[in-house]
Amino acid sequence: MARPRKTELTERELELMQVFWDHGLQTAAQVQQQLAENGRKLAYTTVATLVKILLDKKFIRQTNKKRPFTYEPTRSFEDVSSSIVGDLVKRVFGGSREQLLIRLMKQKKLTKKERKILEDILKDNS
Repeated sequence: MARPRKTELTERELELMQVFWDHGLQTAAQVQQQLAENGRKLAYTTVATLVKILLDKKFIRQTNKKRPFTYEPTRSFEDVSSSIVGDLVKRVFGGSREQLLIRLMKQKKLTKKERKILEDILKDNS
């Protein structure tokens, strides 16, 4: 019996979504080219299959009826990244944002820029 298809993004699907978020409307060939320019060489058939999966999962939509088909994201980076982080907090840290923050702070010292961003966020949430 086949496993049910996951609704979240795989690592490769997320790579393709990043291209759509960064460049907007794209054909599968353009996505393949963008990935190659960033050092990720995938066969066209692999990219086309991943595009089809993203279409089936409704992360992208086809914008035209004639070939070459063009696609655009239906979900924003903010929406998808929030969902992924929320899932991470729930599954790995038992729902504790505090534990995630502790883990992040222990991993590596904050840069001045990161510290400033964090301070600004904390001021806005006060």
